[in-house]
Amino acid sequence: MTGELTTVHVMRHGEVFNPTGVLYGRLPGFHLSEAGHGMARTAAEWFDQHRPITHLVASPLQRAQETAAPIAEALDLPIATDDRLIEAGNQFEGQTFGVGDGALKHPANWWRLRNPFTPSWGEPYKEIAARMLGAVHTARDAARGSAAVCVSHQLPIWVLRLTVEGRSYVHDPRKRQCGLASVTSLTWAGDDLVRVDYAEPAGPAGKGTVGGA
Repeated sequence: MTGELTTVHVMRHGEVFNPTGVLYGRLPGFHLSEAGHGMARTAAEWFDQHRPITHLVASPLQRAQETAAPIAEALDLPIATDDRLIEAGNQFEGQTFGVGDGALKHPANWWRLRNPFTPSWGEPYKEIAARMLGAVHTARDAARGSAAVCVSHQLPIWVLRLTVEGRSYVHDPRKRQCGLASVTSLTWAGDDLVRVDYAEPAGPAGKGTVGGA
């Protein structure tokens, strides 16, 4: 394989302030917690040590934009916005998700879980994969010979990784390797993907935090 090396670092946003524990999805008004802002600052320091990074882009959602802000300051880059990096659509958005006092206690919701292969409760995995691949390829083309950072969300990042690694989309959400403020890095030689790396610049997110959006 020949060609210049280009890396796209796909970062999950930091911890969100969500005291009621709802599945916030694409809902507006969900911003980073104090800890989340700290994660973003720590990640910015990590990216500052991984120059050259010449392109920065984020999902339009507030938590992603706030995560990108200290990175933009550290790298002296503007934040571009790409709607393709947005969180996955989910029919349980705005609800707590569980059997006891959550959405799953209502039998009317059970039909939504009928097909984990699509999935039947939200945006199809194949559609998530297509838009995420489009976004990272655009970022790669904008940063040829250097690196780009894309700030996105857990499920889209995980679907992207499953796609490039040729793995099944059916999975246990509790086992996604995509912690808060984590970075999944894709490196190309020319247009050939040659490696996938994973890092947690802000440290492990802790038990119970990986399942957030």
